[in-house]
Amino acid sequence: MDLIILLKALILGCVEGLTEFLPVSSTGHLILAGDLLNFNDDKGKVFEIVIQMGAILAICWEYRTKIIAVLIGLPSQASAQKFVLNLLIAFLPLACLGFVFGDFISRVLFKPIPVALAFIGGAFVIIWAEKREHNITILDVDDLNWRDALKLGLAQAFALIPGTSRSGATIIGGLLFGLSRKAATEFSFFLAIPTLIIASFYKLYKHRDLLDLATDASYFSVGLIAAFFSALLATKALLRYISHNDFIIFAWYRIGFGVIVLVTSYSGWVQWTLD
Repeated sequence: MDLIILLKALILGCVEGLTEFLPVSSTGHLILAGDLLNFNDDKGKVFEIVIQMGAILAICWEYRTKIIAVLIGLPSQASAQKFVLNLLIAFLPLACLGFVFGDFISRVLFKPIPVALAFIGGAFVIIWAEKREHNITILDVDDLNWRDALKLGLAQAFALIPGTSRSGATIIGGLLFGLSRKAATEFSFFLAIPTLIIASFYKLYKHRDLLDLATDASYFSVGLIAAFFSALLATKALLRYISHNDFIIFAWYRIGFGVIVLVTSYSGWVQWTLD
């Protein structure tokens, strides 16, 4: 058992879990962290898919009461049916655009410099959204209608650009469309469940020839478990934070992170992978 590989798996699992549901782009962080750790080959990409499942399981555990209630009520309760329909509607824009443009985006944009630029651009969007006057009309995710869900789905689709942040796009879109911070954040959590599960299984199927569970099970397990617990901590902390604060701090973090990547790249201090 290679302890260096296990350590890399632990680090990347924590990076995935801590960033997946914050408006800072887990994909961007994984691209950059994988580059620094020299864990960015094809097998590393499969590993990223696996650890994403750990973050999804954290949300399922955190909201298990809500999820179970929806599943039980789905055959007969209008509220449960509406909730699931809203998630489906919100999921479709990203799914359709990802199916059409996914390969192009992976080939052209999944590199450190485009990610850094997306980090900085997304930061200014957050600042602009927070500086606007908020007209809150939706306090809870159960108050959403199908039109609200569609608008949030269109916002989430911007996350196809690596470095944008799926959760960030959904949350900031929610603020622009009249959701409270809590409602926007929780809907981004719930929307992550179908979005990430379907995307993960699709990617695993595409790269199934790279899977070798006999060899990979140990470090895959370490990464998945690390992602689960770190995501659990991150989501709890985020909900506590937004109950009294806005998202501006994440914008400044994104700017700082993006600038560091650009400076280290152009100065030659870090040899980011650019081809």
